[in-house]
Amino acid sequence: MRLRALLNTDALGLRLLGGEDELDRTVRGVMTTDLKDPSRYLSGGELVLTGLAWRHDAADSEPFVRILSGAGVAALAAGEAELGDVPDDLIVACARHRLPLFAVHESVAFATITEHVVRQVSGERAGDLAAVVDRHRRMMTSGPAGGGPDVVLDLLGSDLDLRAWVLSPAGRPIAGPAPGLSADVCATLAAGQLAAARTGRRGPHRVTVGTTTYSLFPVRSWGHRPAEAGGGRTGGASRDVRETVLSDWLLAVEADAGDWPEERLDLLQGVTQLIAVERDRRDAARTVRRRLAQEILELVQTGAAPAEIAARLRVAAPVLLPGLGSAPHWQVVVARVEWEDGDIEGGPVAQSLLEEILVDPLSTGPEHSDRIAVAHTGDEAIALVPLPAVTSEHDGSESGIVADALLEAVRDPLSAGLDGDGRLTLGVSAAVHSAEGLRGALEEARHARRVAAARPGRVCAAGHQELASHVLLLPFVPDDVRRAFTARLLDPLRDYDRRHRAELIPTLEAFLDCDGSWTRCATRLHLHVNTLRYRVGRIEQLTSRDLSRLEDKLDFFLALRMS
Repeated sequence: MRLRALLNTDALGLRLLGGEDELDRTVRGVMTTDLKDPSRYLSGGELVLTGLAWRHDAADSEPFVRILSGAGVAALAAGEAELGDVPDDLIVACARHRLPLFAVHESVAFATITEHVVRQVSGERAGDLAAVVDRHRRMMTSGPAGGGPDVVLDLLGSDLDLRAWVLSPAGRPIAGPAPGLSADVCATLAAGQLAAARTGRRGPHRVTVGTTTYSLFPVRSWGHRPAEAGGGRTGGASRDVRETVLSDWLLAVEADAGDWPEERLDLLQGVTQLIAVERDRRDAARTVRRRLAQEILELVQTGAAPAEIAARLRVAAPVLLPGLGSAPHWQVVVARVEWEDGDIEGGPVAQSLLEEILVDPLSTGPEHSDRIAVAHTGDEAIALVPLPAVTSEHDGSESGIVADALLEAVRDPLSAGLDGDGRLTLGVSAAVHSAEGLRGALEEARHARRVAAARPGRVCAAGHQELASHVLLLPFVPDDVRRAFTARLLDPLRDYDRRHRAELIPTLEAFLDCDGSWTRCATRLHLHVNTLRYRVGRIEQLTSRDLSRLEDKLDFFLALRMS
């Protein structure tokens, strides 16, 4: 805003004392001070408000004005409440340094002037930023990307003092200022956005973490954007929300947008559109890796010769293995997204989620962020994950991706996005060191995913280690058989515990966990060995079983696992 506009605002009651030729100066902020030297707090363009408490005699005015002029302030406004009139020595000093000087009537509070200036400057900055955003949007949609999302987030911070971050649907940070958000905050914000999006409520959605409120704006791919009506922001979605909600990025702004004017909301919508361009570019860059993965997996599934698969892997190496070297190990990850009504193909959603979950599993460096190749068919997505060659006696099966670790940070956000009617299940194979092992790795990952699917919960994973354990069998035992088996063995003990508070079930669990060792079990339970023998005898009496027999121990073990 200009000084002339301030002078012409009757509500401020400003009276010009000097500097009429400088009224076209731009005001970029406002500062109230009574320091003799406020230079450390000035950056240029401010309207400085002062009550003159710094002035003890006429000699003080010249150095004060010289400091303001040197800092590049726009003007000085002196209050009349302290001295009644603005001193002549201050008027002379301002004229000498060509610094516009206003008198502020004692009835006008500095807070009134400050609020007016801040409101006007903020509005103008928003308009300037909107123009910048629009210009960047046109540049990015017609040519190469110019810095990605961080560029526009920097603009939000510098021009509107808004801190904002871009997150993946699983809560992975993609762009934003430092220091970044903690992993817990990212997960909470992603979960809040996914849950709100599934309800169909109009954004922005607001989530409070501790004492901080964040406003959440979806960043929708242009290919997933809903059909707009009448050019407005609302419109009927042309696709089921479940097809896009688990793939949309998220813009999290550290502010409460509940009382924002339409102009600022429109500006943030423009920012999300600009970021969406970059999102689409990254998706396009994955097209080649997706196609290579599709070709390799088709060869694996159709039983092609290992030599043919190895040759295709060598052709794909420059794309899939940048900086990794030759002869890597491979792991296969299989994911499946299923909806209860069965009307939506889950493969594309599973593919998008795998690409987000598996980004950079081995390193945080950007050069490794695009090694993953993911294909999809039907409701299933399959990822080929290259690992560094393992130079040891082992086959590398203990290195690489661990099933449980995959979902540790994303379980809550994705569960919110699935919202009670969808499931995501993943299976992870062991590492294999050649093309000959890929077919077995794929089958292993699929079996592991079936184990995960037999578990309760919206988001589950299982690894290859579980395929060599009894846990592989337990999930596939029919429910009625499980209930009958556990009831026959454990119900007598539960009834006895309920009547006598005897803790026979915990005693049985500890006894089996200690491999039947009386001493170790008694120590763990803080019991005398004779007390332990009495409890075990009671268990055997109630169930007509003998815990010295391997078969009976195994039956109890399985019953406890299935209960």
